[in-house]
Amino acid sequence: MAKIVILGAGISGHVAASHLRRKLPKIHEIIVVSPNSNYQWIPSNIWVGVGRMKSKQILFPLAPLYKKKGIGFKQAKVVSFHPEGDAHEQKPYILASYVAGALKGQDEKVSYDYLINATGPKLNFEATEGLIPGTNNTYSVCTYTHAEHAWNGLKELINEMKGGKKAKILIGTGHAKATCQGAAFEYILNVEQELRKHNVRDMAEITWISNEYKLGDFGMDGMLLSYGSMTMKSHEMVEMVFEDRDIKWILGAGVHKLDHGIAYYENLDGETKTEVFDFAMLIPTFSGHGFKAYDRDHRDITDKLFKGFMLVDADYTQKPYEEWTVQDWPETYQNPSYKNIFAPGIAFAPPHSISKPRKNKNGTEIFPAPPRTGMPSGITAKVVADNIIDSIKSGNEKRTHKGSMGNMGAACIASAGFGLTSGSGISITTFPIVPDYIKYPKTQGRQLGKTFGEIGLAGHWLKLALHYAFIYKAKMHPFWWLIPE
Repeated sequence: MAKIVILGAGISGHVAASHLRRKLPKIHEIIVVSPNSNYQWIPSNIWVGVGRMKSKQILFPLAPLYKKKGIGFKQAKVVSFHPEGDAHEQKPYILASYVAGALKGQDEKVSYDYLINATGPKLNFEATEGLIPGTNNTYSVCTYTHAEHAWNGLKELINEMKGGKKAKILIGTGHAKATCQGAAFEYILNVEQELRKHNVRDMAEITWISNEYKLGDFGMDGMLLSYGSMTMKSHEMVEMVFEDRDIKWILGAGVHKLDHGIAYYENLDGETKTEVFDFAMLIPTFSGHGFKAYDRDHRDITDKLFKGFMLVDADYTQKPYEEWTVQDWPETYQNPSYKNIFAPGIAFAPPHSISKPRKNKNGTEIFPAPPRTGMPSGITAKVVADNIIDSIKSGNEKRTHKGSMGNMGAACIASAGFGLTSGSGISITTFPIVPDYIKYPKTQGRQLGKTFGEIGLAGHWLKLALHYAFIYKAKMHPFWWLIPE
């Protein structure tokens, strides 16, 4: 009998648990350890943040579903990793601390044969002074509770604008190394449309602020994409969208402080500037959770498992940006020191930036970190699950399933406004996610035809359909596995 422990119940953790339970006999134990009691479909937080969906529409409780499907569940957070066990526990284990219920505050050793670290990122608001949601007129849409709070703040501002107040709205990234520009991009477009629907658009100045060198970088070094019968660069497409909606933009900005409605930032010229706002939604930088790891004699071996995020089968050799290649990226998400530990999704440490690193004259690095959210999180989780399944069934270590972001495509439907007749969506597919400049030297490292963009109402319908499809899939309703990651 094998025991598989999964840390985290987000996209990666839940996908891994679902596939493992479906494909493995019940004799094998699957346990999910997560501090969150609910599963949330994070891509729809955007709509919660503009009042077009309620939280209950994007989440459901995990415990009843896992009980029904034969998956163990512990509402607890990881305290430390012990991949060699110790004098009292011969098997490898993690130490977890319960966060709810009668066991709150108690620690438990959870042993395993296989461990999947799908804890995702820490939302490191603390890395930017004054960025904590709820302070200094700043908000977030990173969780459903944050998104609810953002809508309350935006609704209050809309009411003030209806009373004659002129407002400044600032949306983008809140740190020089933040990623997930896509979520901020969706939110700024939805906020802009929401103001139109409330007939107060003329009362607001909306500004995009980002650590990107160019619009449409999204932490992926931009894209050359097919757009209808044309070929267009992603920064041209985003410029077109922003100009059409009268959204201003500030680029190459490393926000480092927010205080009383003022954002302080450095730019790539080394200048320190400010931007005033009445409402801001700025994505924080993502970081590892600061986990510690110990060997069986309780010596610190954290550096064998973590480099901020978890180390996997990537090439972490330090070298100039120009020498990095797609071959540096992991394929199986297996820790090199402990072969029964894996880290799909945002939990793995990327080997390098995808966008070109840039530093100003003050030595401040200002560029996006690599994105690993959404579709890549689901695909890499399934790769890990399938390799564990094969290993258990064969009795030998199997790593035949591979999924490098250097040869993986991704589709993203960015909401540009909610409404069955008035909504809009920007559909973008990218292949590969990490550009291969050797294979595709004339098209910015990506294959045209598989890298394309579309804008329109159909995009909104598709994103709305995907919302319901992925909630259905996450609830493991009949034939859920036929819906791709």
